[in-house]
Amino acid sequence: MKNIISVVLSLIAAVLIVVFIPSSRILVSEPLASGNDVGIFHQSAVRISGSPVTVYPIYENGEMIGILSDENKLNRYLKSVYKTQFAQDYPGSSVSLGRNMYMVETESWFTYTNADDEILAYIGDNQLFTLEATAVSFSDDDGVYSRIYVTNEDLYQEALSEYILYFISSQSLAALRNGDLISQLTSFGSQETGISISQKISTAREYASVDEILSTKDEILEYLKYGSNKEREYYTVQKYDTVAGVGAKNHGLSATQIMNINRDKLSSVDQVLVEGDELCVTYFESPIDVVVTRDTLRQVPIYYETSYVEDENILIGESEVRQNGTNGARNVLYNEKWINGVLVSGTEVSSAEVYAPKSEVIAVGTMQKPDTGTGDLRYPVDNPAITCRVGCYWGHNGNDFINQYDRWGNVYAADTGVIEANAYTWVNGYYVIINHKNGYMTYYGHMQAPSPLKVGDIVTKGDVIGSIGMTGLASGPHVHFMVLNDGDINFQNPLDACSGFLNCEVVPAG
Repeated sequence: MKNIISVVLSLIAAVLIVVFIPSSRILVSEPLASGNDVGIFHQSAVRISGSPVTVYPIYENGEMIGILSDENKLNRYLKSVYKTQFAQDYPGSSVSLGRNMYMVETESWFTYTNADDEILAYIGDNQLFTLEATAVSFSDDDGVYSRIYVTNEDLYQEALSEYILYFISSQSLAALRNGDLISQLTSFGSQETGISISQKISTAREYASVDEILSTKDEILEYLKYGSNKEREYYTVQKYDTVAGVGAKNHGLSATQIMNINRDKLSSVDQVLVEGDELCVTYFESPIDVVVTRDTLRQVPIYYETSYVEDENILIGESEVRQNGTNGARNVLYNEKWINGVLVSGTEVSSAEVYAPKSEVIAVGTMQKPDTGTGDLRYPVDNPAITCRVGCYWGHNGNDFINQYDRWGNVYAADTGVIEANAYTWVNGYYVIINHKNGYMTYYGHMQAPSPLKVGDIVTKGDVIGSIGMTGLASGPHVHFMVLNDGDINFQNPLDACSGFLNCEVVPAG
């Protein structure tokens, strides 16, 4: 009987609204269309009011769950929820309806059965809440590409500061922030000259679901390091492993990069590793680019040239050194750009010659280019840095060189000689062996492609024999360089004691 009365009343009200209310003020209410009841609690119209009354329909995912009679009752309930459930862990915040929920204020000619308590219980039982938090938005020229929610901006800034210190010293950061004048380098080494973040970062107070909010510094720091990527690759430390060796065997990471991504275990690139430890070898995939500029002053060699003069008193095929050659040197200032701890470019700013090279003069009994080396080697690449020395991991029997400013640059003959081998193995990829006809041979592995030279070709010290690569089992572009005893598989370390084949001024990479 009550349902019939409700239907009749609804029809009468509809007629009255159309006839007596001007069209510009027609108040539409969804319950009129439903006839019997509305929402999940089946609220029904119990009477028609003499004038419109304010009601508060609440929607979830576009569907009405019910009609509140009193907005203040919802506000008091949300404040109570915040105080009892969230105030301790999220101070300074407030609670609102869930993200997929909204309440509208409208007017109705009907009074409905009261379901306020049921509606509030439904919201609470299903935890349909959002919390006020700080939204941190990351944007570039194309607009916002990522957003996270944190409990407050101070916590985010604390995590960001810790992340930045992975790539710049605290002393340099403080000096740059204070605007201190950076003096020019007068001794060999590096100094930071600038720091910036490529993207725009903005903050605002917004509401988010509880499971979206990062509430600890470690959670925020993990996002700054890896974004939304949850995948990690780990390496088990083997006997004799070093930090540099672990990096060389895993994607060609530098020792500094291995240290940065394992700050919970490593505090130095020279730290002694414990066999069986697990180290992360997944480098940062940050949503931001921390750009650090550095000035680096180093001394680089000026390689001497060799000239040949004929001497009819020397037998054909024999030669005689008339003047020993010595390398010169120049001090070069480079400006380097590092992004998230990775060197991406280096530009020569200035240089000064320290001492000039002295040419080598060789008298020969023929105009044909000699095929015998002097034993005084040059580096196999320009701008050399070592990523993995002899013994940096078990079984590593050479030195891995990179060109710091041209990762796929030229590979050069370290000394004059004859191409002994030009081949490929699954371990060392494309390689070349040069026989220097003086008791030694040099080996160049992991080259990008087969060398264009043929076995038997004569090369002069400094000739290009190929390009840097990562063929075979290389985890990053480099040249695996060895000095071999002629006719013996035993190798010589070209950096031993700094008095053998190469000087020891080359820097470690990264």
